[in-house]
Formats: sequence, structure tokens, C-alpha cells
Amino acid sequence: MKKNTLYALIAVIVVLLGASVWLFVSNHQTKEEMQEMVEQMTFEKEQLEDEYEDLALQFDGYGRNLQNDSLADKLAQEQQRVQDLLEELRITKATNARRISELKKELATVRAVMVEYVRQIDSLSQTNERLTKENIVVRQQYQQASERASQLEEEKVKLTEVVNRAQMLEVADFTMTPLNSKDKKTNYLNKIQKLQFDYSILKNTTTEPGIKRIYMRIVRPDGEVMTKSTGGTFQYENAQIEYSLTKEFEYGGEKVSDVLFWNVDEILQTGIYNADFFCDGNLIGSFPFKIGK
Repeated sequence: MKKNTLYALIAVIVVLLGASVWLFVSNHQTKEEMQEMVEQMTFEKEQLEDEYEDLALQFDGYGRNLQNDSLADKLAQEQQRVQDLLEELRITKATNARRISELKKELATVRAVMVEYVRQIDSLSQTNERLTKENIVVRQQYQQASERASQLEEEKVKLTEVVNRAQMLEVADFTMTPLNSKDKKTNYLNKIQKLQFDYSILKNTTTEPGIKRIYMRIVRPDGEVMTKSTGGTFQYENAQIEYSLTKEFEYGGEKVSDVLFWNVDEILQTGIYNADFFCDGNLIGSFPFKIGK
């Protein structure tokens, strides 16, 4: 009887030892498996953080030079959303498998949004590129049209100048004769009482016929214009200038010869004078003449 009890007790002890060994081995394996699982989840979490950081940089890169304000605002909102999720991920424990799984899904959703925005940005970029090319073509066409218009304007101005020059009268056959008190030519300075200016207006069939007025300026050797107290001015190149003599004449396109007289009331200077003729606002002749002793 005692032997049977002893054998039973030994059997129980053996079973208990076996169970203890099994529990020890099983517990050790479970800890190793848990450690491996934690390490794996930590690795996945770190990878997920890297992916969020990369996505945040992509949003920043696309939004930096975007000219479309509406799309830029949407990108900024998504970028902030990514940044908020990244901050949450960083403080989430690696063992919180449920939340990390949810953040993975959030990442996939944001990536899909990114793909759509990239498509819109590319489309907008292509549109801008096309419009830029069209704008360049339009500017080139405008530049060409402007250059052509300027060229035509220059040609018009030149043609107008040619027509104006063609219509301008011209004085020729100019002579100055000093006269004494008897209207005779004299070579003595102290005898000169009058200056006779003979001239001709040449033939010009392009000039409009009619009554015209000629102006003459007698310029002394010192550069001063000889005038009378009853003299006046006339328009020339946007200015009013003095004249010495003036006269109306009828012009029909043929050569006209005429004469002007200057009554000497002053002491004449000796030297080279100049006689300038004007008509229709144009200088139509300039002739030097000499008065000496």
C-alpha cells in the first residue's frame, strides 16, 4: 500500500515538473514572439512616418510656385492635414495596431487626393504653357503689326515731306541794288537811301494757286533783324518771328518776278547781310549780300 502511494506521488511530481517545463518554454516563446511583433510594428510605424513626411514634402513642392489661388488653398489644407496626421502618428504607440492601421488608410486617402491635385496641376501647367505660347505668338504678331504701322507712319511722314517740298515755292534770281535819293544805283555807303531787292518765284504747278504773302527778313552782319516800328511778326515753326518786308502777290503756278524796297532810316553796317524769304510757313530762299564803303 505504501509503495502504491509513493509511486503515485512520484508520478504527480513528474507531471508537475513536465507542466512547469512546458509552461516555462511556452512563456519564453511567447515573449520572443511578442518582442518580434513589437519590433515589426515599430518598424512599420517608422516606415509610415517616412511616407507621411515624403507626402508632406510633395505637397510643399507642388504648392510653392502654384499660381492658381483656389488650388493652392486646397493643397495647403491637405498639407496641413498630412502634418496633423504625422504629428498624431509620432505620439501613437507602436503597439496601438488599430490606430496605426487607421492612419495607413488615411495615408492612402490623402495620396489619392494628391494624385487628383497633381492631375489638375499638370492640366493647369499644360494650359498655362499653351497660353504662354499663344501669348508669345500674339505679342510677336502685335510687334510685327506695330513695326509695320511705324514703318507705314514713317513712309507717310516721308511722303508728306516730299509732297510738302514739292509744293514749296522757291525764290531765285536774287539781287540787291543800293539806290541813292534819286533811285539811282550808288556804291557810296553814305549815299544809300534805299535797298532794292529783285527776285523771282519759280514755276511750280503742284502749289495751290491763289493770293499768297511773302515775308522777307534782312539780317545785319551782327545777326540782328532789320525792322520798322510798323513791322510785325509771322508764324514759322511754332514761333512768331519778326520780318523786315512783306507783300501779297497772286500765284498761278508760273514764274513770277517781283521787287521789294527797304527805305534806309538807319546807319548801315558794312559787311555781309542775309536776305531770307518765307511763304506758306516755309523758308523758300536765303541769299547773302554785301554792303561796303
